[in-house]
Amino acid sequence: MTPDSRRLFAALDATWPPARLITDGPWTLREGRGGGKRVSAATANIPVTETDIATAEAGMTTLGQQPLFMIRQQDADLDHWLDAREYSVVDPVVMYLFPVAALADPQPMTAIVPTWPMLAIQRDLWQMAGIGPSRIAVMERAAGPRCALLARHKDTPAGVAFVAADGAIAMIHALEVVPSERRSGVARRAMKAASQWAADNGAEWLALAVTRANEGANALYRGLGMTEAATYHYRLAPGVGP
Repeated sequence: MTPDSRRLFAALDATWPPARLITDGPWTLREGRGGGKRVSAATANIPVTETDIATAEAGMTTLGQQPLFMIRQQDADLDHWLDAREYSVVDPVVMYLFPVAALADPQPMTAIVPTWPMLAIQRDLWQMAGIGPSRIAVMERAAGPRCALLARHKDTPAGVAFVAADGAIAMIHALEVVPSERRSGVARRAMKAASQWAADNGAEWLALAVTRANEGANALYRGLGMTEAATYHYRLAPGVGP
């Protein structure tokens, strides 16, 4: 059975986990510790009222975080209320899904090297792409099967990605290709290797989340046959930079 959006968001939390998940009334709060919006945004567990917003704002302030909400397709009322409070829309995201059997393809070790723990060169490549220690810590918190992929092109480190499994769903995160190696097939080979790793670890589906603004990545995923399975965006408190 194809996973629904609720199952996809659960896999997102499992494979790219915050430092803490906190239930506060109708809300789930995430303690991000500098790991980015995905691990810092609040979400509604049940339909909320406008007066419930203050509870989430207070909880995030207590965590030392700026108020930030993840708005999914079922959160239209919350989106409207936050808009009225001048919360800005940040990073509209699309989540893609694909059966791993349709993409899995063993890649030669000369092209893709799967490792865990991650190697120093992988940390360096992520650092060059702006993915520093706080996001590396997110990867290291993932409790299920996980893997760091090192992509090579012409015997040169060319890219890196993180993939982790939550039952039948594996998610790929932080796929980065060295600028000089883009359009050389590195990302496509990494996706095939991630699907193969997912199949080898019992997953049936490969999923990922990417901003709509990343036109190149969206074109790649659609070209691989991945389909849009869910969307979300963030609402950031007024006066706070993205």
